[in-house]
Amino acid sequence: MALAALCDDGEWGRTWRDVIQHRFSSAGDLGGHSVGNLLITALWELLDDHVDGLDWMARLLRAHGRVLPMSSVPLTIEADVSGLDPGDPALTWTIRGQSRVAVTTGHVEHVRLDPPRPPAREETIQSVREADVLNLGPGSWYTSVMTHLLVPDLHDAIRDSSALKLLTLNVHPGRGETRNLSMTAHLESLHRHAPELRVDWILADERIADEEPGLAETANRLFGARLWRGNYAVANRQKHDSLKLAAGYRDVLIAEDIVVEEQW
Repeated sequence: MALAALCDDGEWGRTWRDVIQHRFSSAGDLGGHSVGNLLITALWELLDDHVDGLDWMARLLRAHGRVLPMSSVPLTIEADVSGLDPGDPALTWTIRGQSRVAVTTGHVEHVRLDPPRPPAREETIQSVREADVLNLGPGSWYTSVMTHLLVPDLHDAIRDSSALKLLTLNVHPGRGETRNLSMTAHLESLHRHAPELRVDWILADERIADEEPGLAETANRLFGARLWRGNYAVANRQKHDSLKLAAGYRDVLIAEDIVVEEQW
């Protein structure tokens, strides 16, 4: 999905964006699998290096940017989840695997990675160190956004970076892992997992900001951040409108006197 998001809006980019996100609908072993995952897996097996494989995939797509893995080893996410037993809502269960954590109907108390202190890719650390702007989110809160801060060296690089730091909140609580979780509770959960993290701006859709008047105070208290609000959602309010969100990022960068290139 990250590679697809970096495709340009021309015929080549639109076609390959759709190809790699296509999922087979057969009843066979390929049913449900995406073309992109199969291509990436093939490149990894042929080249024996995750970064090389992703770079070759980006070249095929003519992607505007680079996708890098967090770690050099395979990772499994684990979550301690309460509320799964109606007879004992406080009882905590451990759930393993991104797909299972993402759809849990319980309350996620804590997430971690297995192995617990995985090594980060040096290319990823170097990119963080060289960045002018770092943005976390939007995306699945526990299984996508937060995971970057669970790799120790990557966490430290993000924490220590002098780049402008942004945190983008989702426009809808979503299903599964964050079902019925307020955006204030989102910030509190992130702070529990990364108490040293400080960010400059937290971007929130204006409807969320209106519904949670204490959000700005929470952002400042937990992360030293200011709240940047705007209309970032599609009509049904279920996800971000990519052009509106891009315009929001542009406005933040202009306000911070960071040069915005023409492609914005």
